[in-house]
Amino acid sequence: MSSHPLANLLARAVERNRVPDLHAVVALHHGQVVLEHYGEGADFKLGEPLGHVRFTPDTLHDIRSVTKSVVGLLYGIALADGRVPEPHEPLLRHFAEYQDLAEDPRLAALTVEHALTMTLGLEWDENVPYTSAANSEIAMELAPDRCRYVLSRRIMDEPGTRWSYCGGASALAARLIEKGTGLALEDYARTRLFEPLGITRWEWSTGTDGVALAASGLRLPPHGLLAIGRLVLEGGRDIVPASWLATVLRPHVRIDEGFHYGYQWYVGDTWIAGFGNGGQRIHVSPALDIVVAVTAGQYDRPDQPTASVVLDEVILPALTQ
Repeated sequence: MSSHPLANLLARAVERNRVPDLHAVVALHHGQVVLEHYGEGADFKLGEPLGHVRFTPDTLHDIRSVTKSVVGLLYGIALADGRVPEPHEPLLRHFAEYQDLAEDPRLAALTVEHALTMTLGLEWDENVPYTSAANSEIAMELAPDRCRYVLSRRIMDEPGTRWSYCGGASALAARLIEKGTGLALEDYARTRLFEPLGITRWEWSTGTDGVALAASGLRLPPHGLLAIGRLVLEGGRDIVPASWLATVLRPHVRIDEGFHYGYQWYVGDTWIAGFGNGGQRIHVSPALDIVVAVTAGQYDRPDQPTASVVLDEVILPALTQ
């Protein structure tokens, strides 16, 4: 653990069992690492047990749905390359293989932005445990054609009007990247995002079809997660266009919890974040010049407080005094 006073605060939280299953946390303030902690405990790779792990700076970790936020950045890079459609364009126009579905005018009206903002309005339920095929994301991954599965769901709400959590939306965006670039998602990410950021250790889990899981399959070490957050804090540098980041991080649709959703990122009044099952988190506070990366092992539990406690009871109070 680092020697900054924050380390003592976190140590007390660990001793009081306030942050159970905390695997790692790295915090950056004014460009300097002010907290770095590695724990130990049981871990999993998309549900497959990895046993008891002693976490280090090099340990790969599922980031689960923070993967979606990475896909949102990759879409902007591909858009700047002229490889993917503009957000306002109809989705099905770019899926020639599904033109039979375009006979439904409501489906034909779906846009790329509806996917990026999770406002497709489709019948989709990820409240069921991810161990069950009744979970829509799991059913999608088990389907012979993921994107056809997504686009074949019933429309329940007017597209663009209501946010509804949907891993299928991320799968559609990722497929557009692959179609437009001619590269597998992980290969495009490697050359256009990870290597420019100096991220050398990573994995992208794939489905039985060998295609990268765009909704939840990325594995990164803590500093890789931090590098993504720092990129966002610093306006994309020369990797992600600043204009795209501004669009990504604009509040597009309100979420029931009281904050908003941009393009595959959560947007609060003073923060931007990527959230992942189990307590995975990228937290960016631009006004405070803070980036925090958290990994944890609270997978599939109804209550996953560790990342929030690390932020709200340890890091943010100490750095905003």
